[in-house]
Amino acid sequence: MSGSSQTPYSLLSNQRRSGEQRPSNKRGPSGGWSRLKTPPIDSLEVYGYPSKGETKLNDPKAQESLYNKIVERYMKFCASSSSGDELDKQFASLSFNSTSPLPTANPPTPPPSRASRSGSNASNAPPSHSVELATILTALRKIREAIVATDRRDEFAQRVYIFNIHAAILCKEWESYAPALISLLTKIHSQSPLPAPELHEFVGFWILDLACRQSDIMAAYTVKKQFKYEDRRVGLVLKALAHDDWVLFWKMRRAVDGYQRRIMEFADTTMRLHALKCLGRSYMTADRAYVERCTDRKWVDLVKDGVGWEITEGEKIVIRRPKVK
Repeated sequence: MSGSSQTPYSLLSNQRRSGEQRPSNKRGPSGGWSRLKTPPIDSLEVYGYPSKGETKLNDPKAQESLYNKIVERYMKFCASSSSGDELDKQFASLSFNSTSPLPTANPPTPPPSRASRSGSNASNAPPSHSVELATILTALRKIREAIVATDRRDEFAQRVYIFNIHAAILCKEWESYAPALISLLTKIHSQSPLPAPELHEFVGFWILDLACRQSDIMAAYTVKKQFKYEDRRVGLVLKALAHDDWVLFWKMRRAVDGYQRRIMEFADTTMRLHALKCLGRSYMTADRAYVERCTDRKWVDLVKDGVGWEITEGEKIVIRRPKVK
């Protein structure tokens, strides 16, 4: 053999060295993870709560940007409803389903099923109406806390509080509208006065909240006198509550606007219970239509509420049966 010849072992070692220098065609373990995309962050959930240390919302421009996004989302939510009745039901669904003062915007979801893993339709599905409303109310709380932290009492703060109060009243989220209502009338109004129509509207909200939700008729009359508030319908609501006049109360509930009606709903249960007690003491039987008028509620719903009365084939409701001696 010549001197230039190489042994099999030397050839093998040369191949190993060349293999170490040549880049590998195989994809590394990180290649599979690169296909996973980071889920998009909701534009209303970028910021945290200022009360818990968030400082980015202290910037006035950040507050205004977030508010514009909130208004845009709210308008899209309202436009997604086919009718006013459907929109009203969607607002009511949040107050019925919420078990906490303000439901979290992203509640825990169950593990995805096999069908949902196979397709991508589930990930692209729009959020439910209650979740969307909760997200909007949560974002409004964040911007309201930022306004309090920066002590803003300008027209922008006034506009934010007005929007917050209207949206929260429709959802019956008193934890959101009550403090905003008091701050608007006692703090912001002193530096950025509300126009006369808006002042009249929000003072009326405060009076109804005191009377219907808090059952404090005296405080409601005090606020009425303090602001020299005069409104025939609100005055009749106070009169109905003070005299337990359920006929007048139901009549006024149909006469007021949507915001006032939503606040009055806090007193529905108390007024309905009083009407049922009066019917129970006064009648042994009554027509179904009469009972429904007195309680402003269908008989089917009264049964669900556990009224305990019976109905005959002739549309007569048996309230009490005579005692057998």
